[in-house]
Order: sequence, then structure tokens, then C-alpha cells
Amino acid sequence: MAKVVSIDEAINHIEDGMTIMVGGFLSCGTPHKLVDKLVEKGVKDLTLISNDSGFVDSGVGKLVVNKQIKKLIASHVGTNRETGNQMNSGEMEVNLVPQGTLAEQIRAGGSGLGGILTPTGLGTVIEEGKRKIEVDGKEYLLELPLRADVALILGHKVDKAGNIVYRGATRNFNTVMAAAADIVIVEAENLVEVGEIDQNDVVTPGLFVDYIVVGGDQ
Repeated sequence: MAKVVSIDEAINHIEDGMTIMVGGFLSCGTPHKLVDKLVEKGVKDLTLISNDSGFVDSGVGKLVVNKQIKKLIASHVGTNRETGNQMNSGEMEVNLVPQGTLAEQIRAGGSGLGGILTPTGLGTVIEEGKRKIEVDGKEYLLELPLRADVALILGHKVDKAGNIVYRGATRNFNTVMAAAADIVIVEAENLVEVGEIDQNDVVTPGLFVDYIVVGGDQ
């Protein structure tokens, strides 16, 4: 099956009410063309898992502004005032998670683990309603794994088999999200032929990728 598809075909896999993951850190490493197309399609009632909620005019923040997000799971939202507005008005549910915990929950979801144990959040509101487990006399919170129906990620160089090379800090959440969704769509800044990427440079193997969308100027 050819993995390279049109952006419309790729986005058609996302439907109302789905849970999606979107890579990036304050829009760095975010698949902007895929996000823009998702805004254009107008899919609603989404649960969004991302590091943050971007900006009002950039990244996943556009989905927030367009009121397509029902629930947000993120580590912070301070760069997007509209997120705070919708949270305070009750229009959108926001679940704030410590950043390292969020990354590990996604990693656990992609690795088939039952959860992770972390001391982060003990003695704070983070622990409310969560199970505590003692190991060797030390207490931890059990944080459950996170998975999504669809993950939208960004690759700097992607071959037609889906093998991905990231550029610098853009790998951020993209790497763990690539393993934690039923359908993974990568926006390729540079699409190359199979064999053009040194196998030692591959970070995300193509077996994790279902669809590729050309995101550069090709």
C-alpha cells in the first residue's frame, strides 16, 4: 500500500469525537499544514493530547480558537489566551499534566505498558483521584498510559516507506506520539526515495507510519 497520500485523504481519517495527538512544542515541530487542513474541515468534539495549546494564530491553537476541541490534555496553556477563556467558561475541559509525566504516559501507551510510577505531583492537586503505590518504602502516583485514534506528527526528512529523520528540537513529542496512535500521519518537510536516508539516522521506523503527506515546497 502506498503511504504517500493527499492531505485531504489523510485528514479524512479524523472524525468528530476522536482523540488525536499532535506533535510540537509551542508550534516548533508541529505539522502546520495538517493542522490547517483539520481547521478547514471543521471536525469537532475532539480530545487533543499535545504538549501545549500553541498560540492563538499558530499550531494547535487554531483548533482551540475554532472551538473544535472538547477536551485538552497538555502540560501548559499559558501561550493561548483562548484556551483559558474556554476553560474558565466551561466550554472546554482542560487536564493539565506535568510535562515529563505527559511524555511518559504517551511512551507507555506506545509501549503497551499498564502505566508509569512517578513521585511528581504527590502532595498537590495532581494526586487527586489517583492510585498511590509504594515501592521499597517510597510512594508513587500511578499514571495511566495515553493513546489516540490518530497522531499528527512532523518529520524533517521522510522516505516513501515512512522512515523519519527529525531536525533538532522538532523531534520533541513527535517521537513518542508516533508509537501511541492507531493511525499515524506524518507531514514530511522533505520527501525522499527509500534508500536516501542512512539507516543509522532513522529515529522513527516506517512501520509506525500509516500515511505521509508532503508538507514542504515540493
